[in-house]
Amino acid sequence: MSTEGTDEDATHEVDAGEPIEVGDLLDDPRTDVEALCLCALLWSVTDTAGHVSDLLCSTDFERGVYGELFEVITAQVRSGAPHDPASIAATLTQSGRTGGHRGAQLTRALSSVTIAGAVPETVGHYALAVLSAGYRRGFHLAARSMAAAAEQLPQDLLFEHLLSIGKAQRAATERLHHAPTSLAPIQRVSHSGNTEPTTSEGTTTS
Repeated sequence: MSTEGTDEDATHEVDAGEPIEVGDLLDDPRTDVEALCLCALLWSVTDTAGHVSDLLCSTDFERGVYGELFEVITAQVRSGAPHDPASIAATLTQSGRTGGHRGAQLTRALSSVTIAGAVPETVGHYALAVLSAGYRRGFHLAARSMAAAAEQLPQDLLFEHLLSIGKAQRAATERLHHAPTSLAPIQRVSHSGNTEPTTSEGTTTS
């Protein structure tokens, strides 16, 4: 018998005003691309982490708690501060973000991704996977937005709404296409899916 509905209801009983994602942190982080991306990012050197921080944004993560954790990590990277798991945990504590239900989610998320098992050399590969998944979700959101507009917007605004969605998806497409080039200084993703370190000229170091 499935307990998903029961788990979700119980979560809302803890704090009905807290935004909760269905199934938040229920998956094994070792098979979760977003968790593996954050894990590899935590263990990456600053230069590598900087490239990933410039490529992704918090909204690329489907789970809001992972997006928040990404923001904390990238803020550390951009300020030149350490971004290892212990430093991120200290930052969460010092900024008062460990309290309440959301604070518990953040600390659990950090613990989960820390031991997900990704190696630093794979951070570019997982970053591209996160971006790709977010890109596809964007089309689902666009379809829902158009469906809602068809029911709720005045007739003379429908086409403009369609154009605005089209422009946003075009920008997302260009971003996805340019992503491998953005990560070229730190890695090359081969056709077989393997990841090899590269120089700034894009040649492999092996």
